[in-house]
Amino acid sequence: MSYARIQELRKWLNQWAREYYELDAPTVSDAQYDSYMQELIALENEFPEYITKDSPTQKVGGKVLESFTKVAHKQRMLSLANAFNLEELRQFDERVRKIVPKVEYVVELKMDGLAMSLHYNDGQLVQAVTRGDGEVGEDVTHNVMTIRSIPHTIPIRDEIEVRGEVIMPKASFEKLNEERAKNNEPLFANPRNAAAGSIRQLDSSVAAKRNLDAYWYFLMDAQKLGIHEHSEALDQLSEWGIKTNPNRKVCQNIDEVWQFIQTISEQRSELPYDIDGMVLKVNRLDDWNVIGNTVKAPKWAIAYKFPAEEVITRMNDIVLTVGRTGKITPNAVLEPVRVAGSVISAATLHNEDMIKAKDLRVGDYVVIHKAGDVIPEVVRSLPEKRDENSKEYVFPDTCPVCHSHLVRDADEAAHYCINQDCPARVVESIIHFASRNAMNIDTLGDKRVEFLHDAGWLNSIEDIYRLHEHREELLECEGYKEKSVDKLLAAIEASKQNPLEDLIFGLGIRQVGEKAAKILVKHFKNMETLRHAGVEELCRIKDIGLITAQSIVSFFQEEHNQHLVDALIEFGLNMESDEQEVVESRFSGKTVVLTGSLSLFTRDEAKALLERLGANVSGSVSKKTDLVIYGENAGSKLAKANELNVETMDESTFMSEVNALEK
Repeated sequence: MSYARIQELRKWLNQWAREYYELDAPTVSDAQYDSYMQELIALENEFPEYITKDSPTQKVGGKVLESFTKVAHKQRMLSLANAFNLEELRQFDERVRKIVPKVEYVVELKMDGLAMSLHYNDGQLVQAVTRGDGEVGEDVTHNVMTIRSIPHTIPIRDEIEVRGEVIMPKASFEKLNEERAKNNEPLFANPRNAAAGSIRQLDSSVAAKRNLDAYWYFLMDAQKLGIHEHSEALDQLSEWGIKTNPNRKVCQNIDEVWQFIQTISEQRSELPYDIDGMVLKVNRLDDWNVIGNTVKAPKWAIAYKFPAEEVITRMNDIVLTVGRTGKITPNAVLEPVRVAGSVISAATLHNEDMIKAKDLRVGDYVVIHKAGDVIPEVVRSLPEKRDENSKEYVFPDTCPVCHSHLVRDADEAAHYCINQDCPARVVESIIHFASRNAMNIDTLGDKRVEFLHDAGWLNSIEDIYRLHEHREELLECEGYKEKSVDKLLAAIEASKQNPLEDLIFGLGIRQVGEKAAKILVKHFKNMETLRHAGVEELCRIKDIGLITAQSIVSFFQEEHNQHLVDALIEFGLNMESDEQEVVESRFSGKTVVLTGSLSLFTRDEAKALLERLGANVSGSVSKKTDLVIYGENAGSKLAKANELNVETMDESTFMSEVNALEK
């Protein structure tokens, strides 16, 4: 009787899961589903000999791994070339029709998630692998098994590989961030990051709780199964119970494609998940082999990327923040609104001139978007929706923190608080010094710096290296346990050995960023020589201009900063160059730009590697750019590179180049 009831419960739960996750047509309440699930869990705990891999209970998580296993893809997972307008789609169509004159396209939604490959053998799901670098991914089967819309068994015995996207629906994302906010945990920026973070958990119970979903858009080796069209392959996946997106269409020409894109674009905000574009694929599979691939992407497919999404919201206030150099930055306080996958409630307005140029007033309705699909930006105000009593914004003339008079140089757009003892400047300078890109002092983040400053223990950068004197007092503070305090003090001590360029950047000298700090160290080799350099000598260095040179000299001439450097020398911080020998390579002497989401390196790692290979890494694309290296979701920089005919290289190709150098 128990076995029969287990089988009955599994049957209903699988049917209801399919109705809910695949057909979007639930026939029972969540309460009834949960009731049946709890009964099945109880029975399987009582009779463990009846547990099978395809049981719905095996999707609730609980497996913990020590690390992820690397898996080589049988066939490389290619990325897609991008198009950003109708003209570029027409150019793609012309290239295809030169090879295959008669063609039709399948147009699908470009899901904004984590690319994944599923492997079925003898009808059983046996492995799930991330895209990785396209050649090698990570085995995340234990997490993917928890996604309810993914069937553990399919009615076909052949060895099958299916590729698609794991996503986090908008509702799941909002619920997750609400829970994280309650627990004072960092919020995820968008559903894609949340999905990727969930899949890369070693404990599958974490992924199981996050209500992930998945859509599948590619059946490998479909022709071996007698399938001749991509649209037919998608239909076959659906028949097997593998979830595909019903928002797709077979189009006979680019005009029909464009019309469908416009239709989806209008519906985009109402979809229960995020998309960042549309994908066109030649429908007939035989044509794929004829048209072929480039090294990094198929020639028979292309991704159309939506323009930056613009949203209207209200600007409730303009507030000023004080940076480490005393720079005053105005920021828009916005009615929270969802833009391109995340909720935006603030955006920088940069300076007084920008506020005037865009005629921004408190209470205005404004248009915002994400510049480069990343940074929130106020595009323009909507004066036609403005209250008749609205007044122009008057930029304050005193610091919002210390109330000192603000100064604006004639050749600069920014205002500055020049009071070195301004509490905001002190706190920001310490936060900057300890930050990841500077001295990288682990656990000394923004909130901890603010707490220690308020407690009177951090009133200057050099106080960081006196913090050990307050160990016993720290242990008496709420939330400061012995282990965490000792970890902080150890990180502070370890930072003394950091490279000299990290220290120079950390000092917060105006006009001296990470790149300039490295250039200075390369030229001067030690702090003592740099601190006594004159403007003329500094100007002779390539990429160090007059304004930067004057700023450096001015910094080291100030008595306050002289005492700071002397104190850091006394504390034993590294003041000498630790320069690595530059390796000759094809990147030597070239100006390279990094763009998109990198999966094999962090942005800093890629930058450091390129510099070791002799490249000059820039932040923007111009005619002087020699190469653009891009990851997933590359946007305007890649588009500009294509427009200027600048050479481009995807991340996996870059990795191959680096590996070849090391052999």
